[in-house]
Amino acid sequence: MNYKKFRDLKLSEIGIGTYLGNIDQETDQGYYQTIKKGVELGINIVDTAINYRNMRSEKVIGKVLSEIERDKVVVSTKGGYLTSDVDYKGDPNQWIREELIETGILNPKDMTAYGNVLTPQYIDWAFNKSLSNLNTDNIDVYFLHNPEDQLTKFSREEFYKKLRTVFRLLEGKVQEGKLKYYGLATWSGFRVPPEHQQYLNLSEISQIAEEVGGEEHHFRFIQLPYNLGMLEAFKLKNQNVDGWPMSTLEAAQKLGIYTYISATLFQGRVIRPTPPQIKQLFKVEKDVHVPIQFVRSTPGVGTALIGMSKPEHLIENIEIENYPYLTKEELLNIIEPPQKG
Repeated sequence: MNYKKFRDLKLSEIGIGTYLGNIDQETDQGYYQTIKKGVELGINIVDTAINYRNMRSEKVIGKVLSEIERDKVVVSTKGGYLTSDVDYKGDPNQWIREELIETGILNPKDMTAYGNVLTPQYIDWAFNKSLSNLNTDNIDVYFLHNPEDQLTKFSREEFYKKLRTVFRLLEGKVQEGKLKYYGLATWSGFRVPPEHQQYLNLSEISQIAEEVGGEEHHFRFIQLPYNLGMLEAFKLKNQNVDGWPMSTLEAAQKLGIYTYISATLFQGRVIRPTPPQIKQLFKVEKDVHVPIQFVRSTPGVGTALIGMSKPEHLIENIEIENYPYLTKEELLNIIEPPQKG
């Protein structure tokens, strides 16, 4: 397994995602076996969210953490979407009303149409609930989940005020020893042009973190999609740092931020039957390795997350470690093939 050194962490270049799957025991067992095998084979990043499978993914990870040394895994989770607890046997809406609304943790006016909430009260509750689900007393990386959804309801000025208050909360978690780093896990925010309603300016957000936490603030991670069908993170010059236009991947490096890539395989949609000459171009032998090779070879990519709930898929996916990377020139020739004639 290849690793990336970032601050005080050593991070595997492949990470296990836990988003998909039925809410059932069979899927739980699949994730459990896959995570255990992944750690055994050198993967140390496991990514989840409180709302993944209604907290069930977090609870499976918690079971694994109870059986291994905690420092063998860098756990990242996310908070921001409304969710219920899968272990509650009654009406989920009643659980949300009793657990969140009647206690003052959630004001429905703060919620977007898609159930996204960005208030210190809700994030504090979600963070502590994740600690319990994960069976740990600390989280390595805590992501605010798709915060750009807030921009569909609130002004950018209000959005930045919300970020500031939640960043202050998370810096407090760091001081309490419950958190190492925090960041933003996004879907569209870092992949759209500046004029888009949901655009996120990484430099401005990093500045907010510095205002809250000083130069040694702990806003040090972002997560966004990037794959053979979604090239914006590398190609789109939608960020600006010190007056220079650059891509999100470039801006993150400049600002001292580590990047997790989601949708590496885009739920299998970028895996295609590939002719031998194309696999040779990517320096791999299997179809599934083509999109993984593309992502892991891209400059600025930290860790490529791949959703895996079956050990056999894990073993096949990490065979990519046997192959050399593409050079930047080879990568650019794939993205923009040279014109003939």
